[in-house]
Amino acid sequence: MNNNLIEVQGLTKVYGEDDAAIFALAGVDVSIERGEFVAIMGHSGSGKSTLMNILGCLDRPTSGTYLLDGSDVSGMSKNELAAIRNRKIGFIFQSFNLLPRLSALANVSLPVMYNDDDVSDEEQRERAIAALESVGLRDRLHHRPNQLSGGQQQRVAIARALINAPPLILADEPTGNLDSHSSDEIMGLLHELHQKGATIVMVTHEHDVAAHAGRVISVRDGKVISDGRDGHRLDLDHTALAGGKQ
Repeated sequence: MNNNLIEVQGLTKVYGEDDAAIFALAGVDVSIERGEFVAIMGHSGSGKSTLMNILGCLDRPTSGTYLLDGSDVSGMSKNELAAIRNRKIGFIFQSFNLLPRLSALANVSLPVMYNDDDVSDEEQRERAIAALESVGLRDRLHHRPNQLSGGQQQRVAIARALINAPPLILADEPTGNLDSHSSDEIMGLLHELHQKGATIVMVTHEHDVAAHAGRVISVRDGKVISDGRDGHRLDLDHTALAGGKQ
């Protein structure tokens, strides 16, 4: 039985035309099984952010196919992609992306508000509280982002990513704006989520952060240059990655 949550074949993303064409992705083939914790590494301009945007249904490929949870999303309309994002994907961003005027509780509730399901206000609140409790912030329900530390803001963002129980969690440089202590706490929390069965795909350029994943995919010039498969951690090839900019 196919256990892949993500299946990407021949994925390309081209900006510009003819002689001015730039291949951000140049024929990427990747499969990720349910329950994996995968890090995608690469320097600036490697194509890792473009790949993440396509995996997150924030962008569409120029060619190739992308099956997410068995559905081909590569040719979907913007509205269809928006619905897929809300139901199937939880996002964790480097900059947290919290609305500054809303409390932690209200920020976490946002994905439910945009869900097509008929969810009562009471259930919405209960789900948001449960999500915040799961990341250790039961006592910060009514705090706004500027009343929280960076690590606490990222915990709110993780709670928001979890509230619709999506099959896929995408983390884009989740520790990029945090100090080392907060970074360790966030990575510990991601490990807990993974142990509970979450599928996590994390983009990072930091080797120590990537080492937390069970599998590391390295990207350069729009192509996958190495892939630590079968749950084995990859000894990162610093020579192979040295061609890009930090």
